[in-house]
Amino acid sequence: MRLSTKGRYAVMAMADLARRQAALAEGDRAVTLAEIAARQQISLSYLEQLFARLRRRGLVKSLRGPGGGYRLAREAEHTNIADIVMAVDEPLRATRCGKSKGCMLKGERCMTHDLWEEMGRQLETYLASVSLEDLVSGRLSDRESRAA
Repeated sequence: MRLSTKGRYAVMAMADLARRQAALAEGDRAVTLAEIAARQQISLSYLEQLFARLRRRGLVKSLRGPGGGYRLAREAEHTNIADIVMAVDEPLRATRCGKSKGCMLKGERCMTHDLWEEMGRQLETYLASVSLEDLVSGRLSDRESRAA
């Protein structure tokens, strides 16, 4: 599993954008990265890099000019957390093996390879099951209490 700072910060920024956009009336101005950076305490230049990737993957759209900034490209309920993480990060991986060979000296896979690979799949499945709307509305804590 390789959930880097890029992935975590992208999710934080997208959640901020979704919450802010929901608070604004339809047709109001977009949210600037400077506002998100200040609220989430993330470097503006770092956010610019992340949002360039998010825009290329169709998760946000940018608006130029006065009142410009960013808006979600689709509703928060139709954007899952895995999409956000995958847009800015490498695919989620828990093994240290390369694509064509294993991590051992002679190129074979380590004996724990299947364990870590399955854990990565489970994490990706979980993140794909959580929407940005679930995160912003606090439904995750509801899901956890029902599961207990």
